Parts: sequence; structure tokens; C-alpha cells
Amino acid sequence: MAAVQRRTLGVLTAAQIASGMGTAVGFTLSTVVVTKLSGSEAVGGLAGTATVLGAALFALPTARASGKGGRRTGLTLAYACAMLGCLVTVLAIALGSWPLLLAGLVLFGSGGAGNLASRYSATDLSPPGHSARHLSWVVWAATIGSVAGPNLAGPADDLARELGLADYTGPFVLALLAFAVALGVITLALRPDPLVLARSLAASRAGAPVTGAAPEAATRQAAAAPEAAAPAAALKPGIARTAPKAEGTLRAAWRSLRESPAAWRALAAIAISHTAMVSIMSMTPIHLDHHGAGVTVIGLVISLHVVGMYVLSPVVGWLADRIGRVQVLVLGMALLLAAAVLAGTAGEHGVPQVTAGLVLLGLGWSCGLVSGSALLTESVPLERRPAVQGLSDLVMNGCGATGTVVAGVIVETLSYGTLGTAVAVMVTATGLWLALDRR
Repeated sequence: MAAVQRRTLGVLTAAQIASGMGTAVGFTLSTVVVTKLSGSEAVGGLAGTATVLGAALFALPTARASGKGGRRTGLTLAYACAMLGCLVTVLAIALGSWPLLLAGLVLFGSGGAGNLASRYSATDLSPPGHSARHLSWVVWAATIGSVAGPNLAGPADDLARELGLADYTGPFVLALLAFAVALGVITLALRPDPLVLARSLAASRAGAPVTGAAPEAATRQAAAAPEAAAPAAALKPGIARTAPKAEGTLRAAWRSLRESPAAWRALAAIAISHTAMVSIMSMTPIHLDHHGAGVTVIGLVISLHVVGMYVLSPVVGWLADRIGRVQVLVLGMALLLAAAVLAGTAGEHGVPQVTAGLVLLGLGWSCGLVSGSALLTESVPLERRPAVQGLSDLVMNGCGATGTVVAGVIVETLSYGTLGTAVAVMVTATGLWLALDRR
């Protein structure tokens, strides 16, 4: 099984690099092109909202497909819809239609749903005590695509012009190719399907004697032919290969959350971490611009923030496996608190202080996402994991989009420092709740 898990992690990492690049390169100029087509900066700001909305809307369909047909089916749906979104955006730009472009960006956002679902796929076959570090490697792979994508947007646009395509279509053509690569890797190489294999192994263990060599034989049989392993045992209640048909994805997710306080804590920690990160990150470029920082400085600050989000995720995963999920979640809230204080109290010339705050902001987010995702996965039954994981991504993206809007209102009506204070209060309350709730 170790060899199968290593192969699974390798396939997911390769797909994550390609899809992460597709998401980043398409997102880079989306606001610019929507602004140019609509003639309104306010409408241009909807580009990011449309992409996040797409990731939220496709979280549950991706989870539903995974629950019915395995991780390969769910990821295939997400990346295929992202490819369709790229085609719609290219058509919209050629026609000069910004409403159609926003619709295409919603479809494009399904690639983000696939990227998030990939991290959960890494945990299906993880041995006890290793799910956080396995998940973190797939999260870390997003660093490569996230850094490379924006740098390829310009060359892709230049090449598109030489080929006779409309301006600003190049990044989306490249994103289409990147998602196609991710789709091909998942379709051809994610075999055996990790979720199907995990369910087959659970069925084999449930139908085999507890002692003796039978469990090992069942494991070898399931690994060799996972799609057909233990067909009779797979029909037993609670260990079905597919999600129960009588219970919808959303209903199954809520039921599991009601039955597991630990899953509730994990979902809340993920949502709060993401809301805190997106709120401050989205307003920092505006804050720096108002204080005279140039585009280069702003770009450097955001780049270092992205480094904080992803580069140390394997360390975060190892730490979560070593000292515990909740402990790392509390650490993440402490880092988010420090980030909010540093960024929110920076003076007019406090770019280094803001930069330090944004790096800690990314690291705190990493603690919340990696450790929270591992805790969520381990706190619900195997057959309901895709549903709960999909709901978690839906809530996370919904909170992120809401946080961006609320942060904009706070900064416009009050100040960037007030936003830092609000985030500090939110993460402090969450950290205390996590630390004091021993259930």
C-alpha cells in the first residue's frame, strides 16, 4: 500500500502543478480585461469575485462526483469545467462581452475547486498519523504553479497576438492547455483511484476474519484490483463503495457535522483562517498604494505572502502529525493574530512591517488549511468524507468572498488599521475556543 500511496501523491502533485499554473495565469489579467471591456473599475473587481464564486459553486458537484465514482471522477469534472470556462472567456474577449466573460470566469473557478479537492485525495490512503503531511505535499505543489503562472501571462499574450488571436486571450489559452494537462494526468495516471481503493480495503477488512493472514490477503487483492475488490462486502451498511443514494451530498455532510464536534471545529478553523487571510491580503495592495508604494514593491509583498502560504506547508503537515491537529490550529490563529497586529499598526513608511505581517498571514493560513483539513478528514466516516470535504470548501470560499467585500467596506469607511483590529478579534476568539474546548 505504501507504493500505491507514493504513486498517488506523485500523480496529484503533478496535476496540482499544472492546474495551479492554469488558475494563476488566467487570474492574473482577468480584472484588467473585465475593466477594459466594461469601462468600469467596479465591474472589473467582479472578476475575482466570479472566480471565487465558481470555486464555491463547484465544490459540492465535485464532492458529489467523487462520492459516486471516486476521486478521479470528481477531479475530471472540475478540470473539464475549467477548460470550458477558458473557452468561454476566449470567446467573450473576442466578442467584447464582459457579461459573458464573467460567466466564463465562474466556470474557470471550477479549477480552484479541483485544486482544493486534490488535497483531500491525498489522505484517502494515508496510514494513521500521516494524513496531514501527505495533504501538505499536494498543497505545497501549488507553489510552483502559483509563482510560474503570473510570469507566463505576458509571454502567452504576446504569442497569442502573433497567432492572430485577440488581445488578452493568451493567458486563458495557456490556462486551457494547463488544465488539459492536469485532466490528462488525473484521467490516465490516478489508478487505482484512492477513494475507491480505500473503500474496497474497508469492505475487505470488514468481511475478513480479524486475525490471521486474511486481512493482508484482502489488502493485496484490493490493491491489485481495487475496482472489483470485495464486491459483496462493499454492499454492507456504512462501507459502501459509493455515497448512499437515499441521502444527498449536502444532507450527508450536515449530518456528519452534527455527529462530530471535531469536524465542526475543523470546518470553523478552516473558514476563519481563510477569511482572515483573504480579508487582509486583498486590501494590502490598496493600502500600500495609498501610501506611495510602487507596483514592484506591492508585487514583492504579495509574492512573499504567497511564499508564506505554501512553501512551509510540508513542515506544517509534519508538525500537525507530531503534536496534534488542534495544537497547530491554535498556533495558526496565533500567527494570524500577529499578522493582523503587524500589518494593521504599520505606519506610512512601514513596508517592511507590512511584509512581515503578510508572511505570517500566509503561514497562519497554511496552519489552518493543512491541520484543519486533516482533522476534518479524520473526524467523519469514510463514505461521507467527500460530502463533508465539499461542504468545507464551499463554506471556505463563501467566507472568503464575503470577507473580501466586508474588508473593502471597512477600509473605505474606516481604515486598514480597523480591518486589522477586526481580524485580530476574530482569530483571538477562535483560538481561545479551540484551546479551551477539550471535547
